[in-house]
Amino acid sequence: MFAKKNTATANGEQSDGFFKRLRARINRGGSWLTYDLANLAPGGKIDEDTLDELESLLVMADVGIDTTELIISDLKNSLARKELGDIEALKAGLRQSILNILDPVAKALQIPQQSQPYVILMVGVNGAGKTTTIGKLARRFQDQGLSVMLAAGDTFRAAAVEQLQAWGKRNEVPVIAQQSGADPAAVIFDAWEAATARNIDVLLADTAGRLQNQQGLMDELAKIKRVIAQRDEDAPHEIMLVLDASQGQNALVQAEKFHAAIGLTGITVTKLDGSAKGGILLAIANQLAVPVRFIGIGESAEDLQSFSAEEFTDALLGMGEQS
Repeated sequence: MFAKKNTATANGEQSDGFFKRLRARINRGGSWLTYDLANLAPGGKIDEDTLDELESLLVMADVGIDTTELIISDLKNSLARKELGDIEALKAGLRQSILNILDPVAKALQIPQQSQPYVILMVGVNGAGKTTTIGKLARRFQDQGLSVMLAAGDTFRAAAVEQLQAWGKRNEVPVIAQQSGADPAAVIFDAWEAATARNIDVLLADTAGRLQNQQGLMDELAKIKRVIAQRDEDAPHEIMLVLDASQGQNALVQAEKFHAAIGLTGITVTKLDGSAKGGILLAIANQLAVPVRFIGIGESAEDLQSFSAEEFTDALLGMGEQS
């Protein structure tokens, strides 16, 4: 059904450039963590005091207490086995501990071939970058040779519809919208019917931003999910939460509440360029085990890329090519 473009070379080049920018923006010129580690053990000797200081650094970086304890426990076991003889060994051990947490959730979003549109329901709180992420994803899917339609399910905020329509115009994709205050479930249902009639590959459905403690609005998401499933029992095929990395531990609370309410299948973490540490991604991965699909570091379409555990870990630790 899908005539996908061959974009392996272009995507590879974009990815290389993306992770160079990620390293620079997370670390602002030097790894916050490995720089401090070197200062913690200026003589190069690693002991329990060094690991206690590292524990404090991780907690302050939004890694969270539970996830930090998991990492430190791994390192203390390595120290007891005399495997952490110097700073480089500590960095290698820390890298492996982080990878053990992130690898299981580094699962790229795959759009399968199917007769119905692949429905992605986008959810999140206000200000997380949800509508902008939809626009970037629309461009990404188009570059893969897929046809895309947008559904303006945020009917409470007129600016949200206008913003989505602007992305639709920019990407030359249709946007299904109704008047302000319309039933979001009805809008997305209409969009599904239109996408089906036009043989659209991917339907990206926006929803109103809502706080995780607004039960009425959370119930509305459950209603949208039920309405779509009435026409396609497998839809929505992806329920993607957009999280703002700079929200720190509050982002983890948001993820937990949304997951409990509607069952998330994917997460996109935005605004990593606005978070000096980036540790919240580790807490989310460890606590929820929901696939992390994409991460974002800026406003342009190229600033959203598929999540790679290895690339992110090396960026976090300031490892790899720095040019």
